[in-house]
Amino acid sequence: MTQFPHQAKQATFIAAPIEDVYDTITAAGGWDAFFTSGMELDAVPGGKMVWRWKNWGPDSYSVEVPARVVEADRPRRFAFEWGSKLVSTVTFDLTSEFGGTVIRSTESGYPDTTEGRDHLLECAAGWGEALTLLKFYLEHGITYTAPNRKA
Repeated sequence: MTQFPHQAKQATFIAAPIEDVYDTITAAGGWDAFFTSGMELDAVPGGKMVWRWKNWGPDSYSVEVPARVVEADRPRRFAFEWGSKLVSTVTFDLTSEFGGTVIRSTESGYPDTTEGRDHLLECAAGWGEALTLLKFYLEHGITYTAPNRKA
């Protein structure tokens, strides 16, 4: 099957040391603080990952996605393959710039099908959200607040 020839790319500046950014994106507790709920992560090449969202956001989104670490080069790069039916590769490249860190995400490898393109678009929006939440978390200590469904 032909791969979709385009990548989803996001980038943001975070006013934090590169090591702090890397350590956050390579720890389950780091992701759980601002983006996931109950993530598993063994941040070594070949390590198991399970991305989990439980009752996420206003639509109460719940999903679990298996993944495998393909590269862990502290503090410069972290990459993994994820998915069960459709598998893609996500790479985070980090550089020390502007007195902080620039983190760039790239996702590629989806098939050139309607379903593959739909997944890539959804993930592109999700990585934009994730990097923004990572910035708020590291710069201001803001963590995810679930909607109060009883209100």
